[in-house]
Amino acid sequence: MENLSLIRIFAAMKQVRPKKNLGQHFLTDLNIAKAIADTVDACPDLPVLEVGPGMGVMTQYLVEKPRPFKVVEIDRESVAYLQEHFPRLCNNIIGGDFLRMDLREVFDGQQFVLTGNYPYDISSQIFFKMLDNKDLIPCCTGMIQHEVALRMASQPGNKQYGILSVLIQAWYHVEYLFTVEPGVFNPPPKVQSAVIRMTRNEVTDLGCDEKLFRRVVKTSFNQRRKMLRVSLRQLFNGEQTASPHFFEDPMMTRRPEQLTIQEFVELTNKVEKELLSDTI
Repeated sequence: MENLSLIRIFAAMKQVRPKKNLGQHFLTDLNIAKAIADTVDACPDLPVLEVGPGMGVMTQYLVEKPRPFKVVEIDRESVAYLQEHFPRLCNNIIGGDFLRMDLREVFDGQQFVLTGNYPYDISSQIFFKMLDNKDLIPCCTGMIQHEVALRMASQPGNKQYGILSVLIQAWYHVEYLFTVEPGVFNPPPKVQSAVIRMTRNEVTDLGCDEKLFRRVVKTSFNQRRKMLRVSLRQLFNGEQTASPHFFEDPMMTRRPEQLTIQEFVELTNKVEKELLSDTI
């Protein structure tokens, strides 16, 4: 495998065209590509899966690391290019949709590091899939839209604090590593990008029903400017009702961005108690 020079990158763009419908913005700065690839070193010894390698600008650095390595790419032009220019990958190029994959089949049930230059339009879906497979993915790194990275790393009380912040930080430590300017991409995106790293925290049990936790968090932030006593009424539509005492709880006068993750856990348990009492 030859290293990708800038000349080869721009020559390859005649063979692999960035596709708007796939949200493709190809990275052209080799120093940044190597810096992103090196973020996986925080989780040594585990296999690595790269999502959306494109022309392999990050792949060329990842494939040199002494660990099992695979890529998944939905774009047929990119798959053909990778097969031609990265023969060392051999059967480790998966042509398909990451969002539809059974991740337990990638490395035969073994844990792995997830990384990539993630398409902006599906990055949140990628991270929700990561959460669904959190026991398989102890570490996730990569580049995403700057605004999304801020939301993921934000703390309570900030305007960026939201659904992604709570759901991801419940299970992962989130690090905002560095910002990437639009000019190092082809075509340049209209926004800044950012590189992040997420590593599993010590939590093995939230202390509440996990599905209901997601529902409570999403419902709360759907009306983020409203107090919880307003937004949470959506959980008790139809035949299910909540006691007046429930909405008199002091927590109900707060807005969702003011709650810590532990407080969302406590809120979930309160909601579950109301839902169960209504069915008895």
